[in-house]
Amino acid sequence: MNRPEHPTELNEFDCAFLCPVKKVGQLLEGKWTTLILRELLSGKKRYFELRNALEGVSPKVLASRLRMLEVEGIIAREMIDTVPPSTRYELTDLGRQVKPLLEAMAVFGAALIQAQAAGK
Repeated sequence: MNRPEHPTELNEFDCAFLCPVKKVGQLLEGKWTTLILRELLSGKKRYFELRNALEGVSPKVLASRLRMLEVEGIIAREMIDTVPPSTRYELTDLGRQVKPLLEAMAVFGAALIQAQAAGK
């Protein structure tokens, strides 16, 4: 069976070798990754801005997730020549493609919260 070059339906993906849904799941796994991406959707952020926006994230976890997202090509890091030196992060072109996914997660999350509040 020939698979389309740009599948649009979940059942059109050939997951025998590499499942795209699994790849995204692995990328986004962990409590903080999606929240970091959510914060970067609005534009460039310095490390301390991300840390302040993500109440409860440890510096070690934040630094680790930022490094992983940079290695994956989802975010870009810019060193700023200040005293003390600071770092600014932004989504790459590839990273900006996560916006519809996060928007869908927000819609589903709102529905889930509403259903749970209604006792369903």
